[in-house]
Amino acid sequence: MAEKASKATKSGEPAAEMAAARPVPGAGEAFVVRPSAELFDQIGAVPVALKRAQSRPTVDQPLWTAIRNRTTAIGFGRYKDFIDAVLCQRDETVTDKKLSRQLDELSSQVRGVGAYELLKTATETFLLLNCGVSIVGGGRTVDDEESNRLGFTVTLNELRSRLTTYLGDGRLPYIKRVLAAAFPGLDEIDSVFCDGVITERADGPCLLELIWSYWHEEGMLVQSINAVSLRFQNRRTGSGAGSDPLAHLALDPIRPLNNLLWGYIQDEQHRLTLQRRAYEYDHHYGLALLGKAVPSLKAVDSRSKFVEAFHNLLHLTSIFYQEDDDTTRLADAFPVLNALKETHLLLAQGAHNQFGDLPWTARVEMLIQEWLLARPEMRDFLQSRPMVPYQEGWMGQVDTMKKLQGWSDVTVTHFRDLGVFGEQLLLSVRYGDWIGVNDPAQAANWARYWRPEVQSYIHAYRAATGADLTADAVDSTMPSRLLQNRLAAQARTR
Repeated sequence: MAEKASKATKSGEPAAEMAAARPVPGAGEAFVVRPSAELFDQIGAVPVALKRAQSRPTVDQPLWTAIRNRTTAIGFGRYKDFIDAVLCQRDETVTDKKLSRQLDELSSQVRGVGAYELLKTATETFLLLNCGVSIVGGGRTVDDEESNRLGFTVTLNELRSRLTTYLGDGRLPYIKRVLAAAFPGLDEIDSVFCDGVITERADGPCLLELIWSYWHEEGMLVQSINAVSLRFQNRRTGSGAGSDPLAHLALDPIRPLNNLLWGYIQDEQHRLTLQRRAYEYDHHYGLALLGKAVPSLKAVDSRSKFVEAFHNLLHLTSIFYQEDDDTTRLADAFPVLNALKETHLLLAQGAHNQFGDLPWTARVEMLIQEWLLARPEMRDFLQSRPMVPYQEGWMGQVDTMKKLQGWSDVTVTHFRDLGVFGEQLLLSVRYGDWIGVNDPAQAANWARYWRPEVQSYIHAYRAATGADLTADAVDSTMPSRLLQNRLAAQARTR
């Protein structure tokens, strides 16, 4: 020990500072150096920092980028721009042959249902053009956003290349697993009149979820346009004995909304009924609609455990965030992985019967309803509060209708957020090959990538229903029941 101390002194170290070096009992020749205060003064403060543990990149990350890319592409803002470009400005670069023919035949019609039929066809074309698992567009801002979410520097072109690698022969691993297990050796076909697997549906599923429609319906989108339709036909909309809340509605025949609303009402027989949507909400997610107009359901197959499983996933993910933010520990993502598997299986069980067409049809109808409510004529009638910010042009009119009718005073903003973020989260759970994953790094990456959506969904759910999904006890109460209870409490305070 003395020999080591003398060597340190010869090398230029102050003997006084090194004198504090003492052997550690039982440690043999090892020793601990405790520098004096004078030595700290010489070398200055030593910065020490703890960094969050990072997971390695996983193969499924490009799928999440594709989901965000495609769900943003079918949002109301993009839809409105498409309709304006095609039906107003007649931009032929964004149309297909069928729509072009209808434009030539019907664009000049100002009577009957021709204009509405054209709007409906354009809406279906819009969704068709934006279906599939792909990453379109890009730019520096998008590259930076994806890099921040993924935790490493990347461009959209690189993500497109990784997505191609992930898809392999152009098909999602989850879809390939289903085909191999359920339809081995079955031929692939291009026509629904042949026998086999429809290639287009297997290769390019449209990335949309019915939960988007459910939350928009709970937000009173459908009820608002229905009330306007009834008043347009001179039918009372309110339930009370006094004057009708929409008595002053008078849409002039000089502007377009008058004829478009006529076509919308005439097409009622071809739209999904409330009962059909309610049955499918129950089949997909075990979610129920409650209200005077909702019939009593006698469902055969209900996802009764879905709400509990999905809320448990969100709850465990919120716990993971708390642990992940603590830089003194390594967060355990295995509970999140198990919750992802459970929710994935429940979603897969509901992907039958009307799954292939009803979510698509409901989205077409609700996009049209949003577009009608966002028309200038509708804004003139249902004037919203000008200082309240909304993400989309139809939302202020719905909030005004809710106030006129005495419905819930919870702003439609929260319901819109639940629909948008809920759709993205469930798509990432449904189409990820979670049943074949046993690596917690993939669950950790999923949680980190979708953190803005998870936390926004949790906040919007609390704001809309009053239930906190981060509480110790996971609340699996039906959201429609919570909304009904809040509406009853609202009525008691008036």
